[in-house]
Amino acid sequence: MDIRFNHLESLQWLWAVAGLAAVIAFGFAMKRRDLRRFADDVLLTRLLPDTSAARQYLRAGLVVGALALLAAALIDPRWGVSYRQVRQRGIDLVVILDVSRSMLARDARPNRLERARNYIGDLLDRLGGDRVALVTFAGTATLRCPLTVDYNAFRLALATAGPEWAPRGGSLLGDALRTARDAFTDEILDHKAIIVFSDGEDHGSYPLEAATVLFEDLGVPVYTVGIGDTDEGARIPVDTDGATVWLTHDGQEVWSKMDRAMLQSIALATGGAFVPVGTGTVDMGLVYADRIEPVATREFGSATVKRHDPQFQWFAGLALAMLLVEAFIGDRRRAGSTAPSREVTA
Repeated sequence: MDIRFNHLESLQWLWAVAGLAAVIAFGFAMKRRDLRRFADDVLLTRLLPDTSAARQYLRAGLVVGALALLAAALIDPRWGVSYRQVRQRGIDLVVILDVSRSMLARDARPNRLERARNYIGDLLDRLGGDRVALVTFAGTATLRCPLTVDYNAFRLALATAGPEWAPRGGSLLGDALRTARDAFTDEILDHKAIIVFSDGEDHGSYPLEAATVLFEDLGVPVYTVGIGDTDEGARIPVDTDGATVWLTHDGQEVWSKMDRAMLQSIALATGGAFVPVGTGTVDMGLVYADRIEPVATREFGSATVKRHDPQFQWFAGLALAMLLVEAFIGDRRRAGSTAPSREVTA
């Protein structure tokens, strides 16, 4: 059977499950030790005749098992294949999303990154057969979703994109543009476009030069969507032990502003357009229809798309069932049950 896992990075949650199991086992061991200091097993059986250690172990096992199944669901297992006919037309579109920590600034509510995700969602609602890919970047650039017409797969990749998954901090927009160049699957000129959602901050990766090469080699226009305040900017929140503090450098709070000049120069150099959203709002579906879709004249005909069916719902459903069963299991035996076991856990 062809089994695939779309988000193997979520396996890290198994460490949390293992940690919880260890804490529960330690708790049971400490209970047994404290009870045996108080009385021996025979006396405990008489003092707590209805207490069932087996039921308590079962409840703990169900909780740990349910969490393990939820971790399995998070890695998005897929098996089985379905096919559907999709009319392919238009352009190959690569969406570049800035996931650096500056995108957590809250001058655009709730923050720049969430606002960008919403705009990309508007864009997807407008697509109709165009292939789309997702590149994310911070200190490194990553192709999160190759060119596809499976918009559900794209949405899954988009939903998990954030600073916590970035291998390194920083902001290298130029590297993201070079990664987008490799995402295109043919050398046909035109009928391609890139849309960048960013605050424009860059740490020496030469994004203007990268965009210019793209335009010269493949005729790819780059459309830039600038998110964030250009004047005062905003501080960058950092969560520490459940409390929010502000990112500092050399003892000073870091304020992030949208680099309008950088984003505008990239768009102008490639025949694209700069959309200065700032802290306001924009309908990216309309922007796509007015600025980008008119160039989508190439017809690919129809294609049969092979889709690996998601199966995470089985794991999530079984986890929910186990938690429901755990909620209805008490720590005490039913009336009229057989004699209690020798081991008692209060």
